[in-house]
Amino acid sequence: MTKLGFQLYSARNFQPYSDIFVKLGRAGYAEVEGFGGIYSDLDEAGLKNLRAELDKNGLTMASGHFSPDFLDGQVQKSLTIAKILGMDSIYAPHLAADQRPKDAAGWLAFGKRLHEMSKPYKDAGFEFGWHNHDFEFVKQADGSLPIEQIFEGAPDISWEADIAWVVRGGADPFAWIEKLGSRISSVHVKDIAPAGENKDEDGWADLGHGTVPWPKLIKALAGTKAKHYVLEHDNPSDIDRLITRSIASFKTY
Repeated sequence: MTKLGFQLYSARNFQPYSDIFVKLGRAGYAEVEGFGGIYSDLDEAGLKNLRAELDKNGLTMASGHFSPDFLDGQVQKSLTIAKILGMDSIYAPHLAADQRPKDAAGWLAFGKRLHEMSKPYKDAGFEFGWHNHDFEFVKQADGSLPIEQIFEGAPDISWEADIAWVVRGGADPFAWIEKLGSRISSVHVKDIAPAGENKDEDGWADLGHGTVPWPKLIKALAGTKAKHYVLEHDNPSDIDRLITRSIASFKTY
């Protein structure tokens, strides 16, 4: 049975994280995925304390998100964070709107930047990849897609496939799993509410309570090298409900 992880960004509005770790451990989660806001400002002692809290609750921080600028400018710090917390995978997760290229050439250049950026992390034994949102699936003036340019420029990095964002980008997730399946090393597992529902949660839903066909997707993803399945909800209104309902749904897939 595939283990379900939890992207801690989902719980950023439900502090402290020490309480979240207890909830996750009790609910049966085995892994968590970190993000910059959790660890980028911690010194080694702080990182070791965080690791101890995770260990105490039976959790492993198997993967982490780091901004492209942090990965570029703070290589040693990024490696220290990943090593102390026990990660095996590092993902660049996002580009702010004002930083996004405006054309295919710009996205190709960004892909090349990711390719260069990945080298010290891959040399240290980490999986390194890109995590998508919806903007990578919006056509450029020449008809190409940023997702294509990114991976053309970075032929050796992997993909943390955020399936719900693929759907929100207007793309067919099954087609992209087929096209880029060899790149997929991790999957964000989240759900989209039926149209007009869950407006207070930005239209997202607990896993299994939305419209994304996860049972079929899990089967399609079985043919990839995905080693982490990470639950995410960008704006939950009830963290306990999200934690318990989502893992219950995942166990049925």
